[in-house]
Amino acid sequence: MKNTADEFKPFISSEKIVPEFTVTSVLIGILLAVVFGAANAYLGLRVGMTVSASIPAAVISMGIIRIALRRDSILENNMVQTIGSAGESVAAGAIFTLPALFLWAKEWGTAAPSLLTIFLIALVGGLLGVLFMVPLRKALIVEEHGTLPYPEGTACAEVLLAGEEGGAKASTVFAGLGIAAVYKFVADGLGIFPSSVQYDLKSYRGAAIGVDILPALVGVGYICGPKISSYMLGGGVVSWLVLMPLISLFGADNVVFPGTDPISGLSPDQLWSTYIKYIGAGAVAAGGIISLVKTFPLIVKTFVNAMGSLRGKNGGNIQELRTGRDLPISFILVAVLVIALAIWQIGRAHV
Repeated sequence: MKNTADEFKPFISSEKIVPEFTVTSVLIGILLAVVFGAANAYLGLRVGMTVSASIPAAVISMGIIRIALRRDSILENNMVQTIGSAGESVAAGAIFTLPALFLWAKEWGTAAPSLLTIFLIALVGGLLGVLFMVPLRKALIVEEHGTLPYPEGTACAEVLLAGEEGGAKASTVFAGLGIAAVYKFVADGLGIFPSSVQYDLKSYRGAAIGVDILPALVGVGYICGPKISSYMLGGGVVSWLVLMPLISLFGADNVVFPGTDPISGLSPDQLWSTYIKYIGAGAVAAGGIISLVKTFPLIVKTFVNAMGSLRGKNGGNIQELRTGRDLPISFILVAVLVIALAIWQIGRAHV
């Protein structure tokens, strides 16, 4: 059954005022954002993917705020992990787009972007993302509460709640963290046993069976639940046992774009990296477009209500309590206009 905004009761009641946006939470959050942002920028440029910073930030936040500083506000913990995880988001937005500018500069013989340019692009992108998310908060979080799973946010909430309640739940969180860290060190650090196992089916050309034995995947599967996990498993089975053998069978000795070698000479891993990952990327893009289309009426309604607030009309049914307050839409529009003018002037100045 879908939980509506009226049915949902927050862990900290809307009427209760506790420390949240404090100097301590902001400073610790900024420190974590810098650390996780730098680590994810390096990792993303090295291997092409980033790792989530939200859950580690939540664990570190709980350790610093509750244990080291002896402060007991779960909202401060949440503020720290929110700011800390933002470093990963900004880093991902930069490393997956800005390298194209360097490639174009090398191809066209022009100057590569300076550090100031990179800083301004990341700053503007982060500000615009926050500003555009403000009017969408009620549509995607409040109205869709109980519908969208938000597995990463759910995991962060459980970590913070475990720290708030203390006792066995908190010890379970840190025990899980410790066991996973030891497993990762033994498997990948010492190399005692592999964390990834794969067997190529010789009699079934192009197919392979394998598994990544990682505690992180177990945790993600538990958080997402059996339904979403079954979708992921089904996609893997179809890819490795159906699509890849079909590509091997019908491709034969042909060279099919984007590949540069005959299909018959490609291993299952090469088939996946050459063809299947683009199918997966297309499925992700299609899923995003379908989700956008399905939620578009809700998004339009939210913006209409937000614009109605400019004329003094009620923009929603949420009481003006701590959990219902947003930046006014007039501030959002002015800020976006100022940023647009700044981008225009920066472009004219050839920064």
